[in-house]
Order: sequence, then C-alpha cells, then structure tokens
Amino acid sequence: MPEKDPVQEAERLVAEANKRGIILRLLGGIAFRLRCPSTLKESLKRNYVDIDFIGTRKQRKEIQNLFTEGGYAPRTTFNTMQGFRRLIFNDIANERRVDIFLNEFEMCHKFDFTDRLKLDTLTLPLADLLLTKLQVYEITEREYRDVIAMFTDHDLGASDDPNHINVKYIAKLCGDDWGLWRTITLNLERISSALPNYVPSSDVQATVKSKIDSLWKTLETEPKSFRWKVRARVGEKVKWYELPEADREVVDSRPHNERIIEKSSTSK
Repeated sequence: MPEKDPVQEAERLVAEANKRGIILRLLGGIAFRLRCPSTLKESLKRNYVDIDFIGTRKQRKEIQNLFTEGGYAPRTTFNTMQGFRRLIFNDIANERRVDIFLNEFEMCHKFDFTDRLKLDTLTLPLADLLLTKLQVYEITEREYRDVIAMFTDHDLGASDDPNHINVKYIAKLCGDDWGLWRTITLNLERISSALPNYVPSSDVQATVKSKIDSLWKTLETEPKSFRWKVRARVGEKVKWYELPEADREVVDSRPHNERIIEKSSTSK
C-alpha cells in the first residue's frame, strides 16, 4: 500500500518501476526535494502533497498496472479519454493525487522529453526540472522556492551530469521558440527581484543572482531560428502561453460498489 510520506512513496514507486523495467521519472516539487538539499531550509521549505511522474507512452499498460496493483484508484474517465498523453491516479487514503505524463510535458508550454528519460534513474535531468518550473507563466510560491533551491545547490554547465544544469540545452530550446524564451526570461526577472524574500544570506543571494544572470546571458547569445525571429515580430500582442485548467486534486472515480466494499472492510 502507498506510504504516508509522499517523498518516501515517490522513491518507492520509482524503485518498483525500475525493478519491472518501467521508465518512470519524477518531476515536480518532490523531484526538487530529492535533488536539492536547500529545499530543507526554512525559507525554501514547502509542503508536498501530489506526486508527478513522466513515463513513456509505449509502457502505458505497465504503468497502469504498477499503480492499480499498488493500491491507487485510477481517474477512470480522464484516463480513458486522455491516457495517450497523461494518466491520473489517486491514493484515496492519503488524499494524494499522482499525475503521470507520457513522453510529453504540457502545461503553459510543451516539451517532448522522450529522449531525456534515460539520462537519470530517479528524476528528469536538472535542466528539464528547471524548465518545468520556469515555463509557468503565472508563477507561484512553489516555483520561486524550487528554482531558488536549484540555483543554490547546482552550478551551470554544458552537459547533463547529475550536478550541473545544462544551460546549453535550455538555450537551444529557447533559441527556437520565442514564446518559451519570453516566459523563461520573464520568470528569471521575477525570481531575481524576489530573492531577498526567500534567501536571508546576502552571499547566497549573490550566488543565485550570478547564476540567473549567467543563464540570461546564455539565452541572449544563443543563435535564434527563423521561426523565433518571425514570432518575435508579433511579440506580446498575441498570447504565447497556455493556462492549464484547474482540476480537483483527488477524485475517487471508482465504481460505487467498490467504494462501499472498501469502506466496509476499513470499518471492521
């Protein structure tokens, strides 16, 4: 059955997936918690409720079996209609929701992570984790804390080794997509300005700001594609991002008789 602690449960699920030969990688807040020690600092600490994964579309059936056998209830209607791109399961007892993206991560912007899933055995690479936060147009406290923790703990680099953020990879994506470039540069401005609210130490503030400035410079100097230049002419006159629809966190969509059976057995 699912562990009560979401971080422990996330690690358990990845370990079980690896045993079964299933590619399942963490993203979201728990991925940052496992890759960035600074998430434990009081000023950057936050609660973790949901667990987010990404896997492969061709292993959809194996992923579904992993969760149903592990005590999770599927979001039946959603999984039937949207299961080619995303699955949702619920841990009813712990009031926890699990999202599993398949190949592509799509929120305010869309990323195809198919070729990135085998670069690590626990989470997406650091650069991809950072992208999933910086792509949020209506950025929240969660994104501020996670991004600052990553810049605090990891240096910039040009490869996907476990301890460096591959800024060349990020720059290449932004050099081909004006919309992504605009959202990321906008969020880098926001985070840089908000640093004193999250980082008490002036030395750490300076370190994080230096990395933000360095990433910004890399984005600016990256050659831009023809597509980027054409879209840049339009600029902010046309919306360049999507806003995901709000959804209920936990929905028990199992048949009514199954819920009655579970309630009856729990009360004994």
